[in-house]
Amino acid sequence: MRGSSRLPLETWGRARLLRLQAWGDRRSWSRYGIEFLWFGLKQGWACLFGGLMLALILGTHLLWPDGAGLSRYDFLVIGALLIQAAMLLFRLESWEEARVIFLFHVAGTVMELFKTAHGSWIYPEDSMLRIGAVPLFSGFMYAAVGSYIARVQRIFHIRVRRYPPLWTTWLLAGAIYVNFFAHHWLPDVRIVLFLATAVLFGRGWFFFTADRRRRSMPLLRGFGLVAVFIWFAENLGTFARAWAYPGQEAGWEMVSLAKLGSWFLLMIVSVVLVSLVHRPEPEPAASPDG
Repeated sequence: MRGSSRLPLETWGRARLLRLQAWGDRRSWSRYGIEFLWFGLKQGWACLFGGLMLALILGTHLLWPDGAGLSRYDFLVIGALLIQAAMLLFRLESWEEARVIFLFHVAGTVMELFKTAHGSWIYPEDSMLRIGAVPLFSGFMYAAVGSYIARVQRIFHIRVRRYPPLWTTWLLAGAIYVNFFAHHWLPDVRIVLFLATAVLFGRGWFFFTADRRRRSMPLLRGFGLVAVFIWFAENLGTFARAWAYPGQEAGWEMVSLAKLGSWFLLMIVSVVLVSLVHRPEPEPAASPDG
């Protein structure tokens, strides 16, 4: 059974929602304003897992007591497990989606082990629930991206046009993932990967519904906007000392904008992984915005 795609506000009061929409329809500015409001609320609902994880990271950074019997990182692992269990219990995610999100966790943890061993970033605090230098909560940060992609497709009723053949996306995602490791010894081919991404996805569009009207956006633009959002979240995570990049050991500074490219490529891997469960569905040709 698929997880719920409805906002709590939508189930709370259908009549109130209809009155709000009727009020908004009186003027163009209010109609677009309400649509933008729903867009933001649905985006927040889609990234529930990641939002709760980020709240835990920031909250423990500010409030965690010195000398506590449980380390902060271990508490984050327990908190992440409880969040995942609650999302399954309340049918906010399906078991089918949870299995793919587990793949995110595994793939992310493998990358973390490799990257920390090569000094790409560090986890400055002690913990017991870890593999080598990598605390287990780190895998849940990758899982949060997978959760968002799976949920946003349902919540916004996303459909696509001119999506590339699935086998080509699998090859591209595999090449991107390998390059995250191989560039430590071989030439970094991310420019080639960016070009390949543009060739495959450049003609594609996705269609979504924030309020009532179907809207559309190029696939590449959508991937880029999500990458920017993750970059902002990463800045909050490093500010809260969940992990630290070289140069942040002595004090916090903003994450380099160059990381946007890495997050964009990771978005491609994430979308392809989720497509194993949610195969891209075509938008009917008669779409109002088409």
